[in-house]
Amino acid sequence: MNLIDLATLSYRTIICHKLRSILTALGLVIGIAAVVILTSIGRGVHQYILAEFTQFGTNLLAVFPGKTTTMGLSGATISTVRPLTLADAVSLEKLEQVIAAVPLVQGNARIEAGEKQRRANVFGVGPAVPEVWKIKVQQGRFLPSGESSNPRAFAVLGSKLRDELFASDNPLGQRIRIGADRYRVIGVMESKGQMVGFDMDDTIYIPTGKALEMFDRESLMEIDVLYRSDIAAENVEDAVRRLLIARHGREDFTIITQNQMLEAMDSILNILTLAVAGLGGISLLVGSVGILTIMTIAVSERVSEIGLLRAIGATQISIFQIFLAEALMLSLVGGIIGIAVGIGTAQLINWAVPQLPVELAWTYIAAAFCVSILIGMITGVMPAMKAAGLEPLEALRTE
Repeated sequence: MNLIDLATLSYRTIICHKLRSILTALGLVIGIAAVVILTSIGRGVHQYILAEFTQFGTNLLAVFPGKTTTMGLSGATISTVRPLTLADAVSLEKLEQVIAAVPLVQGNARIEAGEKQRRANVFGVGPAVPEVWKIKVQQGRFLPSGESSNPRAFAVLGSKLRDELFASDNPLGQRIRIGADRYRVIGVMESKGQMVGFDMDDTIYIPTGKALEMFDRESLMEIDVLYRSDIAAENVEDAVRRLLIARHGREDFTIITQNQMLEAMDSILNILTLAVAGLGGISLLVGSVGILTIMTIAVSERVSEIGLLRAIGATQISIFQIFLAEALMLSLVGGIIGIAVGIGTAQLINWAVPQLPVELAWTYIAAAFCVSILIGMITGVMPAMKAAGLEPLEALRTE
């Protein structure tokens, strides 16, 4: 029996038993649609989080105070926390590979402007924030440079905080109170949006030295370093490490490059996406059981048909091919419909809930389709072997 005749016969058999065929394929449709929808949401969240981490640029590394080292005794660790200073940040900026560095201190304080007040995040930063963090100034200017030792009480508002405190009024030159100190507003930043759930617009920027005094800290929380794009991150990391060891006398700090953070995050998100795909795969497993069950029942119902085919000369191989082809066609149709339903539902979710990131994961979609074909082959083999093994005379007696 050639391929065209086999496909035609399988198609006619499926059409003649519409309800049975629909119930057989329905399990695969639901399973593949579930895989498509869940992996699309997983991939969308994956890309969203990575985009959030890269919105500040890619040529960045961060230096944190303290380093944990493991000693020879089992489980024994020593944590050496030493302060990172403004002088360290200034020294890092002088490295040949470095474009700019931002010393950072973060906290929360009450902001007062006239009769209005609210609590907001306070960033104690250096003047290079617009360049390093890729944030533009919307009004006025950012904190002036060259004031690390004796900074003036200047403040730059996030766009949301400006709206809350001043509404439509011009905030430039206005006096505000942050905690117990008074500051003059010299700028407003453009809207940056959320950063992994953190609202960058509901913030206020002040000089790092002022923030150290306000929050009574001796050490910076971190130093963000922007380096040249034509230099490998490993070379910059080595240069930063050598400089700080020379200044501190030992490696009492931790350096994390953005590539390391992204690789770790990407690995975690890939595992989560794979886990989500596994949940959808359970539905595929249920669909495979359905195909196996209904194809086995079909063999029992069509014993006389099999006997007739054998009596007119059909070989065992032909009978095997007929039933296997039916299972494959059902899985093929179920797979195609499942993918269409999954893609349509994913697009509908993207339209109805734009806050939920959805991106089609074509690798997983292709894998799910291949699995549906494989399921058709595996679940069709046993019924096909049973049908091919029937004796012609015994099969005809069931008529």
